[in-house]
Amino acid sequence: MFVRILISAGEASGDLYASRVIAVLKSRHPKISFFGCAGPRMQAEGVRTIVDARSLSVVGIVEVLAHIPRIYREFRKLVRAAKSEKPDLAILTDSPDFHLRLAKKLHALGIPVVYLIAPQAWAWRQGRVRGMRQNIQQLLCIFPFEEAFFRQHGVPAQFIGHPLARIVKPSMGRAEFCRKFGFQESDRIVVLLPGSRHGEVARHMPFLIDAARRIQKAAQVRLICALPGGFGLKNANFPEPLSTASIQALGTPEAGIQVIEGSTWDCLAQAEVALAASGTVTIEAALLGAPMVTFYRVNALSWILGRWLVTAPFLSMVNLVAGRQVAAELIQGDMTGERMADETLRLLKDPAARAKMKADLQEVQAKLASDRDPMETAAEWIEKVAQKNLDLVKI
Repeated sequence: MFVRILISAGEASGDLYASRVIAVLKSRHPKISFFGCAGPRMQAEGVRTIVDARSLSVVGIVEVLAHIPRIYREFRKLVRAAKSEKPDLAILTDSPDFHLRLAKKLHALGIPVVYLIAPQAWAWRQGRVRGMRQNIQQLLCIFPFEEAFFRQHGVPAQFIGHPLARIVKPSMGRAEFCRKFGFQESDRIVVLLPGSRHGEVARHMPFLIDAARRIQKAAQVRLICALPGGFGLKNANFPEPLSTASIQALGTPEAGIQVIEGSTWDCLAQAEVALAASGTVTIEAALLGAPMVTFYRVNALSWILGRWLVTAPFLSMVNLVAGRQVAAELIQGDMTGERMADETLRLLKDPAARAKMKADLQEVQAKLASDRDPMETAAEWIEKVAQKNLDLVKI
């Protein structure tokens, strides 16, 4: 039916979801090939990399300014590749600031676009919907409330279920985890999740270290800083990463924090409480039943410029899915070491509060679930769009 697809993801979570779609499509169409903007998981699935996704991972209105020339160079690389290789279809995953612009270019080239992971236009910058309506043939949503919103605005949208609902699980039990990382099975573990981007970690770690010191003074706990696998690796093609060594230089040894890379799900599965940067990891924590406190901080000017555009009642996705506040949100000025420590200690000292949050998280899990594998459903919608385009070309 089709053999060449441009596929693009700009975030670690997008790289994961796109790689799973690739695997399903390859199993159904052995001759299919992919090229585009790929992270390590997509590359492992055989995507020919025009742009490395890690070069696009920047958050914040002001923070992104210094990176615009490099990001624009990568953008032009993808557009040139699309013009020269004329793919049958494009799959764009998350990263709306980059991909909605790319969708417009691809649409002008006559390349149909399937967009996986809906932009949060329901939360802010609703003006993006008009361009989505014009340039996207199918939007695949992973949160249940998104389908109705986008359909009401004329965008062909379909809720497929959240991919993480089927794959998030620990790889080891408590005893093995403790043996591997040097804990006692009786230890109470608090997990710090500063983010998946180096800029997030740099902004958040000083506050997390302050919180860690306060928590340790008031409770007997073991502290883990969980980072994505390969976080400390250096690559000359990208901005200088914040390595494990430089994280430790921020003060983690004296704060008694153990840095663990590449085992986030296992860490969350053993957590009494998690301090989680707002984002995909809060969904992972919810699916693993980990009571949490959420937080986020950006450049002050980014906050001033962006805050007035936000219309959603909550900033944490766990709370948005639940439709009410399940986890505390400590955003921008509210994100202090003292506030984070207070919320964490409240949960540590109150078994009833932890049990209530675990029950609330089970509701979130149920809302994210689907009868079928979301990636199988996504593959079918991609095939429908490709077939429709093929039929139009024949006409």
